Amino acid sequence: MGLNKVYAKMFLWLGFGLLITFLTGYIVSANQNMLEFMFAGSTWMICAIVEVILVIFLSARIMKMSPTTANICFILYSFVTGLTFSSIFVTYEISSIIYVFGITSFLFVVFALIGNFINIDLTKLGTYLLMILLGIVICFIINIFIGSEAFNIGLVIASTVIFVIYIAYDINRVKYLLDRFPSEDNLAIFGALQLYLDFINILIDLLRLFGKREN
Repeated sequence: MGLNKVYAKMFLWLGFGLLITFLTGYIVSANQNMLEFMFAGSTWMICAIVEVILVIFLSARIMKMSPTTANICFILYSFVTGLTFSSIFVTYEISSIIYVFGITSFLFVVFALIGNFINIDLTKLGTYLLMILLGIVICFIINIFIGSEAFNIGLVIASTVIFVIYIAYDINRVKYLLDRFPSEDNLAIFGALQLYLDFINILIDLLRLFGKREN
C-alpha cells in the first residue's frame, strides 16, 4: 500500500469519526431524556474522563494493536466524544455550528494541502508545537481565576493558529511514519485520530469566537 492509499483510508476514517461524533451529539441534544441523563448528574464528567483515557490509550498503543482493535477504539472514541459534544449543540445555534463547520473545513483543506505538498520535513516542529500548546493550556487554567475576557480571546486565537499548523504537521508526519508503522492500516487510524483532534479543537475555538449562542 502506498502513501496515497494510506491518505485515502486516513481521510475516510476521519470523515467517519466526525460523522459519528456529530450525529451522536445532535441525537443526544435533541432528546430531553438523554440530555437529563447526560447533564443531571456526573455522566458528562465520566464520559469526558473516558474520552481522555481512550485517546491516550489509542495514541500510545496503536503500533502494537491489531488493525481491528485500532478501528474499534477509534469508533468508540468518536462515539464518546459525541456524547460530550452534545453540550455544543445545546450551547450554540445549529446554523452557527454549520457555519463554523464550513470555515473549519476550509482551513482544514488548505493546510492539509500545504502539509502534503510542502517539501520540508515538518516533524521537527513537533516539540515546539507541543510546548506552545501546553503553555496555552496553562494560561487557560490561570485565566479561570483571572477572568479576563480579552486574555481569553487572545488564547483562543492562539489555540486556533496552533491547531491549524498541526493539520499541516500531522499530514506531513504520515509521510515519515510510513516505513515505521507495522501496519499501514494502523497508520491510517493514527493519522485520522490526530487530524480528528485538530479539526474538533479548531471547531470549538472558532465557535468560541464566532458562535451564536442559544437563548
